[in-house]
Amino acid sequence: MVVRGKEEKAGAIIVTGASRGIGAAIARLAGAHGFPVAVNFTRGEEAARGVVADIESAGGRALAIQGDVAREEDVIRLFETASRELGPVQGLVNNAGITGGFARVEEVQADALSRMLAVNVVGTILCAREAVRRMSLRHGGTGGAIVNISSLASRTGGTGEWVHYAASKGAINSFTIGLAREVANEGIRVNAVAPGLIETDLHATNGALDRVERLSPSIPMQRAGTPQEVAEGVLWLLSSAASYTTGTILEIGGGR
Repeated sequence: MVVRGKEEKAGAIIVTGASRGIGAAIARLAGAHGFPVAVNFTRGEEAARGVVADIESAGGRALAIQGDVAREEDVIRLFETASRELGPVQGLVNNAGITGGFARVEEVQADALSRMLAVNVVGTILCAREAVRRMSLRHGGTGGAIVNISSLASRTGGTGEWVHYAASKGAINSFTIGLAREVANEGIRVNAVAPGLIETDLHATNGALDRVERLSPSIPMQRAGTPQEVAEGVLWLLSSAASYTTGTILEIGGGR
């Protein structure tokens, strides 16, 4: 079981899509708590190595591992490399995800939709599969924790922007609940964090430079969140402080 605090370190944590944004914040925070961290990335090797350097400069251990979570062979290599170089994997954060772009459903293109579902849904399930194979008491493991990154869009629907993306995150919520119940007596806890409006480059990458400023007034707390605030929730769910929490969707969205 992953425990929180440098005095009680446990196994390695894999964070997918950890070269920037929320994933990078999670990786850095995990490293700050003394956990060996596998910083997964698909593209952006320089940024991933920067996250590793940040962790190492603070006295932690980390390794950048390239791999597309939508490719089964890459997922297997990711887990094998992390286990070999960092020790037994006892924590997984399924953070890798893409939006498929801002578009109404009537404008969605099949190739973009297929790629989005492959990364967001198939990738999450494949990574969870490899984690369970290593963590489960049923397979000789010592237990662990999985945290899937969902989105408040799964509840609000993403109308007018990304209904397709919201649907993929709805699938993640269902998967989280089902897997949590499936492995609850095998030493594995499975939860999800559903961030709301967060200040990352996701908005600019999708061509919506003013999205954070435009939507902030609609949030009860009147502001967007930060990647660090999301990371704190993820680390709690990974830790022994959440030892009786599984199958839960933790919303971090300022009351939205």
